[in-house]
Amino acid sequence: MTIKKNSGINIDLGNHCSRIAYNWAKKSFTHREPGTGNPLMSADGGFSSLMDFNGVKIGLSSDGIGTKIELAERTGIYNTIGFDLVAMVADDLAANGIETVNLSNILDVDFLDAEIVDQLMEGLYEAAKFASITVTGGEIAELGSRIGGYGERMHFNWCSTGIGILPEGKELIDGKNIKSGDVVIALKSRGFRSNGFSLLRKIMENTFGPEWHKSAFDNNTSWGEILLIHSLIYSPLITKLVKQNIKINGIVHVTGGGLADNLSRILKINQVGAVLDNIFEPLPVMKKIQELGQVSEEQAYQLWNMGNGMLIILERDQLDAALATIKQNDYQACECGHIIDKFTITIESKGMQPQRLFYQY
Repeated sequence: MTIKKNSGINIDLGNHCSRIAYNWAKKSFTHREPGTGNPLMSADGGFSSLMDFNGVKIGLSSDGIGTKIELAERTGIYNTIGFDLVAMVADDLAANGIETVNLSNILDVDFLDAEIVDQLMEGLYEAAKFASITVTGGEIAELGSRIGGYGERMHFNWCSTGIGILPEGKELIDGKNIKSGDVVIALKSRGFRSNGFSLLRKIMENTFGPEWHKSAFDNNTSWGEILLIHSLIYSPLITKLVKQNIKINGIVHVTGGGLADNLSRILKINQVGAVLDNIFEPLPVMKKIQELGQVSEEQAYQLWNMGNGMLIILERDQLDAALATIKQNDYQACECGHIIDKFTITIESKGMQPQRLFYQY
């Protein structure tokens, strides 16, 4: 299904352009001499990359916040989206079992506003503290009219690169060990994280007008505030699971493309599939958005995490230990499905019109 109507976003075209970029990048994999930085990913489509420097394995991931930045500009709340910036790179690295240790960021602005920069960096500091990451580098670039946004204050775009390491004695988690009979755990999300905001903003403007962020979501919260809720960072939890020797066969960071698209990236390695029949129910704000925008179950589950921010695949005898560690670290999880021997994905959706969604590859 091509997601383009209403949002201007074409997921199929986005995936195609990503493949073009990756295919060109892949041609560079032979540029290095053996032992001086060779890619170790065993299959295409991983969430991050790993390089081997004479036995020292370094993981890399780059991403940005995207158009969620407009929510900060609309609400004047700048000290939380640092969590989104960290989550987008650290959780991609965690999806391969890599522990993020430091982060570098680039802040592109039209003009400088020291107060906003201070709030942004305060949020980045708090997010890095939560994830045990050192912020070791950065750049602020003044680009004038090349950068735009809402309101009269500083407009910006914010991206980062995370660098990580494989815990000593551990293997890359890339899906190659996934097999029929494995169980799937879902980790609950706090909101939309940092994906699908083009459609969200369009729905809001169509419903409430240009100043939609000021409209009330409930008695205590505006729509701008509820949609700005920052991402829960999963990487510290994944690092603890790995270091406790819980055998994980695959991890999925649920970002743009939703559950099925991201899950298929690791299931394709062994041509296995999944049945997700007990996922978390979407948060109330997600169901309300569906209702306001008349967004179908299929479209919602291809654009948003719908309450499920990360999936963990492991053998059944590892389930109890994993769930215990997750609970001890104050994350919410549930056993949400299992792996099958056919490369199809079935999702029992729980949105405004619950139904069975079927994806065949």
